[in-house]
Amino acid sequence: MFGGLDANSRSLPATHPLYNPNALEIADAADGLSEGTQHLPEGARGPGVLLTADGGRYLGELFGATGMGSGELVFTTGMMGFQESLTDPSFAGQVLTFTYPLIGNYGVHLGASESRRVWPQGVVVRHAMHQPDHRHAVGTVDDLLRLHGVPGIQNVDTRAITRRVRELGTVLCVFGPLDDEQRLKAALKRLTSPELEDLVDLVSIDEVVELNPGSVDELGERKPRLGVLDCGVKHNILRHLCMHFDVVWCPPDTGYATLKSTYNIDALFCSNGPGDPAHPGKATDARHTLAEAVADGMPVMGICLGHQLMGLASGLQTYKMRYGHRGANQPVVDVVEGIVSITSQNHGFAVAHPEDGRLAAHPSGATSPPAENLHGAAVKVRFVNANDGTVEGLDVVDKPCFTVQFHPEACPGPHDAAPMFLRFRAMVDEHLGGRA
Repeated sequence: MFGGLDANSRSLPATHPLYNPNALEIADAADGLSEGTQHLPEGARGPGVLLTADGGRYLGELFGATGMGSGELVFTTGMMGFQESLTDPSFAGQVLTFTYPLIGNYGVHLGASESRRVWPQGVVVRHAMHQPDHRHAVGTVDDLLRLHGVPGIQNVDTRAITRRVRELGTVLCVFGPLDDEQRLKAALKRLTSPELEDLVDLVSIDEVVELNPGSVDELGERKPRLGVLDCGVKHNILRHLCMHFDVVWCPPDTGYATLKSTYNIDALFCSNGPGDPAHPGKATDARHTLAEAVADGMPVMGICLGHQLMGLASGLQTYKMRYGHRGANQPVVDVVEGIVSITSQNHGFAVAHPEDGRLAAHPSGATSPPAENLHGAAVKVRFVNANDGTVEGLDVVDKPCFTVQFHPEACPGPHDAAPMFLRFRAMVDEHLGGRA
């Protein structure tokens, strides 16, 4: 298991939202580049080939770490934020294609990662910049991949790959040296979907960490205590939550009774994460914790995978999308307020619409089995995607609970959805005031 903590990592400044002198420090994926790149292993070079399970073949040049890249082939449309994407735990088990042609032109920066490591099992780009132009850069995208043992392939026709995934759906793939093409073909035949693995267990922390215990707001009032179920949480989400709450960072299988009695939480949050939300492992554990919190009347918010887990806990089904939403330009409609927001997203599964069913579904037809409502409350669709109509958020009727599929923190990206954190804090304050 790979947590987000490392006692030997860089010290955070006292003004940092995640600073806590009594807790372990937060490791950043770029920390290993702070002293230079001389210690990095030799990288991959020479002709390469990428093969897809449906017979596709794409030639290119290798970079990054040596070895074979393999996983589910997906693409992201962001024009910036390559470091954040590479370190987003939601990309675990996948081979990530960047549609923007120049990746790494501003280099790798300390403190800009979303976790302690690079998560994709391979990276595909049109051109990897080897001479970044930024005074704060500590390395290149090639350096970051070599540091974390992740292979890459460049000079590939990423437009053709993107068109293929958009039209036919995500597919398994492998890539590596052109001279090893026969070995790559054999490996591709043995490859299984990463969704069969407990990816949430892979990316989450193992022990509870109190990030900012006893913190107060600008008026000197104690912040409400928030339990965060880590299904693959991004560091920037934790930063935003620490601005509004006293945050207890928890493994995804932490039970509701423990959260309430041992850590005295006032509210519960479930994070983003990779894989199939219906997987019987740690994702299902988190689903049951969410359901118990809702049934108990506690304020609850979920984003991305947390949104999908709430959908399952509410008796809705989830399904695999044709190619998902990955990028910083997804338009979302608030059907109550009539407002359109541009959002950042990274997901390959969705909650089935209560009336319209599965929209933009994958050709495989992968769908969760029928689910029962575990908390007893009704839910209604609050947000939908303006492009394909898929469900982007739920409100739990008569409960202080809601979910969104998009990422309100959006770093980098649009800030349209940032008020979602304020909405949740207002819910928590109203709940605590009513209880008092």
